[in-house]
Formats: sequence, C-alpha cells, structure tokens
Amino acid sequence: MTRTGFGKPSTAVSIASRGTGSADSSGVVRLLPLVVVFALVLALPHVAQADDYGVFVDVETEEDLLDLLATGEIDETAFDVLVQLLHDGVDLNSAGREALYSLPNLNYADVDIILDYREDTGPIQDPAALIAADVISRRKLAAIAPFLVITEPSADLWDTSGRIRYRTSYVGGDDEVPSMWLGAEVSTLQNLKVGLIGVLSRTRLSDVSHDPVRDAMSAKAPSIQFHVPKYFIEWETDDYHIVGGTYRIGFGQRLTFDNTEATTPNGIRVDDAVYYSQDLSLKCRESAGELDLSPCRGMDGNEYRSPDYKWTNRLRGLAAGLKSGPVGDGWFQAYAFGSYQTKDIYQYEIYDRTRCDDPTDDDNPSCKAPTVFRRRDDPRDATSRFSYQTLPEMFNELTAGANLAYFFDRRSHIGITGYGADVHWLVEGMDLDFQEWSRLPYGGPFGAVGIDASWGADIVDLFAEVTRSFDSQPAGDGWAGIFRATLTWTDHELETSARYYHRDFNNPYARPVSAADEFDGLRARDEMGIRVGYTGVVQDLELRSGIDFWTHSLGFDGALKMRITAQMDYRVARWFKPGIWVEYQDRDLDSATRLNCYEVPFDQTPEGEPVPCSGEKFVAGLRLKFVPHKRVSITAKYQHRWLDDGKSAFDDRFRQDLSAWLMVAYTPIDKLQLRARVRYLYEDIADNGYLEQSIWGYLQVGYWFQKTFGFKLRYEIYAWLDDRTSTDDRFPNPAHWLRAELEYRF
Repeated sequence: MTRTGFGKPSTAVSIASRGTGSADSSGVVRLLPLVVVFALVLALPHVAQADDYGVFVDVETEEDLLDLLATGEIDETAFDVLVQLLHDGVDLNSAGREALYSLPNLNYADVDIILDYREDTGPIQDPAALIAADVISRRKLAAIAPFLVITEPSADLWDTSGRIRYRTSYVGGDDEVPSMWLGAEVSTLQNLKVGLIGVLSRTRLSDVSHDPVRDAMSAKAPSIQFHVPKYFIEWETDDYHIVGGTYRIGFGQRLTFDNTEATTPNGIRVDDAVYYSQDLSLKCRESAGELDLSPCRGMDGNEYRSPDYKWTNRLRGLAAGLKSGPVGDGWFQAYAFGSYQTKDIYQYEIYDRTRCDDPTDDDNPSCKAPTVFRRRDDPRDATSRFSYQTLPEMFNELTAGANLAYFFDRRSHIGITGYGADVHWLVEGMDLDFQEWSRLPYGGPFGAVGIDASWGADIVDLFAEVTRSFDSQPAGDGWAGIFRATLTWTDHELETSARYYHRDFNNPYARPVSAADEFDGLRARDEMGIRVGYTGVVQDLELRSGIDFWTHSLGFDGALKMRITAQMDYRVARWFKPGIWVEYQDRDLDSATRLNCYEVPFDQTPEGEPVPCSGEKFVAGLRLKFVPHKRVSITAKYQHRWLDDGKSAFDDRFRQDLSAWLMVAYTPIDKLQLRARVRYLYEDIADNGYLEQSIWGYLQVGYWFQKTFGFKLRYEIYAWLDDRTSTDDRFPNPAHWLRAELEYRF
C-alpha cells in the first residue's frame, strides 16, 4: 500500500486557497454585528475538553499548536490530544466514527455524512471530492487536511513505502552535541508496518541505585546517552489489528482504560511520539548536599542549554484485536493487550517503606522522598544531591487487559473493558513505593473494570460509562461514572455531560472529561460536575462557548468551582476574519478574597508535594486574521489576564499579564513555505522585577522536493527583558536557537 500524507504545506495551502479572491468591499459594513453578537456569545455554553477543542483549529504544524497553547486558546489537555493526532494522522478511508469525530472542527453530522459518502462511492482518492459532493465545507476540509492521510490500496504485495525523519535543535553557546532524534517507518506486504526511533539525550540522569554508605540513593550525573524509546511492528487489515512493541490503546469514554490521547478512542494505535520543548534546560540542578556550598551557585546556577527531546513511556508489549466479527445485524469486537514497560518517575514521588509505614503521614520526615546524591568515583567522598530531577528506569509495570463489545450499528454499542497492573521496582537495597499524591497507587496491584454504551438516532447521540477501580491502598476501591449527550444538526452541536468520580476511584489509566485540578495525582478523582456546551455556525459567524460546574465535596474541600469560556470568529470578508475569546474561572465561588493563588492548579512544597491552590482568573483576547492574497496570511493577537497570585503584594488586587503576537505565513510556490512569528510577554505589568518580560521570535523556511524530500530550518531568538536578578545572571540572554527537521519519503 502507499501511504500518502495529505497534510504537507503545499497541499493544505492549495485547498485552503480555493475560492479566495479579491477583497470584499462590503466587509467593513458587516463588522457592525460583532458588538451585538459578543454579548450573546457569553450566554452560550462551550465544551472545554470536547472534540471541537474550544477553538476552530486551523494549523499545519506542531508549532501552530504551541502558539494556541501559549495564548490560552487551547488548554494542555487539548494540546496533548491535537499534537498526538497530528503525529498519527487519520486515514480517511478506514477511520471509524470515533476516529473521524476526533478530527478538529467536525461534529457528528459531518462525520456521518462522510461515512455515508464513503459507503456509497468507495475509497476517497481525492479529499477535494468531498467539497464537490457538498459533504463538507471547503474551510473545514482545509482545516483538517494536516491531520489526514490517504491510504491507497496496493495491487502488488511487495509494494513498499516509508519515511525517514531527523530532528535536532541547537542553542548558541552550548559546547556539547545537541539533542536529536532519528526515526524510520516502513510499510509493505499491504498490511505490515515497522517503525523505530532513536534519541540522543544530554540532561538525563543514569544508573540510579541504592547508596549503602548513606542509606540513600545515588545516580550518575547527566551525560550524553542514546535511547531507543519507540519501536513497533504492526499488522492491520479491515478485520484484524496486531501491534508488538510500543503502543497505545483505549476504549469508551476513557473512564476504564485509555492512554491514546484520543478524544473518542476505540482500539490500538502505535506509539511513536517524540516531542520537543520550547523551554531551555537549566544546566545545573544540584543542591549542596554534603558540600559546604551548592555547585549551582552564582553563574553556574543560571546557565541554560537546549533541552532534550522528550517521550512518554506508555505500553510496551503485544496488543491484538478483532475489529469486526459479524453477528446478526451487527458485529462484535474483541481486544487483548499486555505490557511490561520500564518507566521513569519524578524524584519526589517515591518513599522508602522500610522507613515509613504510612506515606500520608506528612509530619513524619522519614516519609519524604529519599535523597538522591551525585555519585563520585570514591563513594566516601563528600558530594552534592540532585534536585527536581526525573529518575530514569526506576520500575517495571506489568499491565494486562481486554475489551469486548457488540455494535448494533456504528452509533450504538455496549462493551466491557478491564485491566490489572502491578509494579516491580528496580533499585535493589530499598523497598520503594509511590507517594500518595503520585499518579500511580501505592501498596501493590491495581486496576479497573467498566461497562460503556452508546446509542444514536437522528440528531441524538447518548454515551455512558460506569467503572469500578481496585487497588491495594487502605481506602479500598471506588466507583466512577460519566454520561454524555449530544444534539447535532447541520452546523450546530449541543453537548451536555455529567460526571462523578468517587474519592476512592484510583485509576491512573482513566482520562475522561474532568477539570484541570487533581486529587492525589489524578484529575478524574474526587470530582462531580456538570458541563454543557454549544458549537455552531450562523452564516459567517462561528460561536463556541460554555460553562462547567464541579466540586470536590468528597475530598479535601467542598468548594463549588466554575469555568466559563466563550469564543467568536466572524468572517467580515474573504480577506479579513476577526475573533475574540474570553475565559473566567473561579476555583472557590464562596471566596472573594485576593489572598488565593491561581497560577497553577497546585502549588508545591519544597519536597514536591502538591498543595491545593484556589483563586480566580479572567482572560480576554483579540485575534485579527488577514488573508490579502491566497498565499499570504497575517495574524495579530492580543491577550490580557487578570488572576490571583497569592503573594502579599496582591492581597487587594489581581495580578495582570499581557501578551501580543504577530504571525506571518507566505507560500511563494506550493513547495516553499516561509513563516515568521514574534511574541511579546509581560507578566505582572506593575512590577518588572517579579516575573518574566520577554520577546521571542523566529523565522522558518520549509521546502519539499518532488514530495520526496522535505526540510525545515528555523532560527529563533528569545530575549528576557525584566529586572530580576536571575535574568541579569542568565546565560545566554538573548538565546539564539537553530532547529532543523529533515524528512525523506519513498
């Protein structure tokens, strides 16, 4: 088979530009309804974590998604989902209803029309045919293009295709070889795919072990290391799917088991995701330990370098599934999976059971995380200790599970999912376990069993899942449930959901709709809430708005919390589209004081333990998008934030932050793409010595040779302008970055 990428810059631009012509002279007059409609938008609900992702997603690269995250138009959950979707791609010819619905900007009406069209006409060779058949709008197709792949059936069993990818980033002044990764993927025998990714890292510790001299732990200092974190072999047909190596899997409403980053998962996905960070990495992260002074004092504690490429250890083993077994008028599916994955952990998320009987006893200093010293050639020499590090290869997790479901049709089904897991620690000489606020339960084996179902007819779709978790902690097992309903007609979708996660529901593989705060390391725990949402298009006006209420009455507080969001985009003319967005969140509706904090869902103690954080935040943003020519796009954004800080200086007022963006994209020819972006950030505009003031920008060029070889080269500069002492001592400032991405397809 031949796997053709549909999201390359030239293709996406050509589709997006169809119908774009000269300026519309009546556009200025049509701007007047903006003021009136804005008040109405605030009254409409929005789903912050639904498949519309809270914004009309019009992106081409991971950098575009990072920009949406930085401006707050999407949250971290939506970013994780979208970046994984961008990496995976969705096959327009084989994707089911769940996979198509995960594409941004589509509702269930769009998805069902695409599926009906595919059933009537057969494989979709040219996605533009969907426009001609009035299946989907030109704008929606252009927006989902980067997320699509078209798999063409191969007549020859031995036809082979694939790609080789290489990425690296370098920061000026860094005297070590930069982090980089190299990956290869090959498809052959019509149904076989093999992939492998190697990563060169520089900032990871290594060889963590017990230190008998100090009865603590020690590790080797960061060094240049080579890893092979992602590898897989996949066999997939219309009826069967088998993956060996690194993979992801999920089902239902994500309440029982899901680690796919998909919004509506149903089956297996290979795991080949490696990410890069836009933040520099602090070169020295050590404390004094047994030394008189910290090795990171002075300039040594303010030197930065380019970060490593990152990855997440999900599942590693074997997964197999029967996707469609006809029974009566419907079909059943069956999946089984097993994993034995070696995982890393943040150094403060563990404790030693030989010293501490109860990790919830915060007053017992023996229950703190073991100290991790820097290993010397002579173990008796005085040494420093590591701080705020991720400890590599600390434990193996054995996981096994299964799913069985019967589908009456593509909209109605009932299924059951279950899994169990246990952990084997790799540091000999210590009896380690997880802190109570770690994501994984302490004490021993854990797992969950749940039932999910869906039903759909006409404009109505109903979804539900009920799950019971089990673990080895004293509190025992817990229940959780979620119900979701959607009404979809033409370009409108109304969604409501209700959720209940008991305080003892302790399932680290649950990823359902939930608020951003946590209880003992998990979002889907100790929470009950109601969320209502609407997304719609009225002529040239696009509306997204919403409201979410939730509480933790079964956990550490009983405060009622609320989040309201609203976004409106109005197409004044074919060349001009302004938009506005607002967000208000209150983590305790009973408290109106300014002595609360909001900046992060949880603050942290010096030992790394989360501490509940409450407060209010209001965000307002303005976006102006100009398309003066079909090959030129100019976007300007401004955002202002008012939020509780929790510091004594803000005991009677909000902290105010602002940011401004200017983005230009130019495609001189279909194969060449030029991009430039500038961002100005000023946190706490009343005090330039408290938080960050910075300017960041980049220039990027991308080019494809005959759809076979492509590259991206990018130069960026990041300058800190504030008056903090740490900024004065910071090196390098400004930071000069060079990034390179190469890809060869065959």
